[in-house]
Amino acid sequence: MSAMAKKAKNFKKSKTGLYVSLGSTAFGAISVAKQARLARADGDMLRLADAVVSAAAIVTGLAILYRELKRLGDDDVLLG
Repeated sequence: MSAMAKKAKNFKKSKTGLYVSLGSTAFGAISVAKQARLARADGDMLRLADAVVSAAAIVTGLAILYRELKRLGDDDVLLG
């Protein structure tokens, strides 16, 4: 494994990598909110169900990322 690939692999387990993952997952929530709003406006129950399932996946993903941050250490100011 090259040094660059090893560095990229370790980035995901770092605090910075987890913060980037949290941000991108939270950004996905905006898309799901727009999808739900359009589905309600159109009365499309199937798209609304898809938005609800996607929102549940986002909440679960955020909870997992938060747990990983807590495992890395409680010395972070933002986590208390």
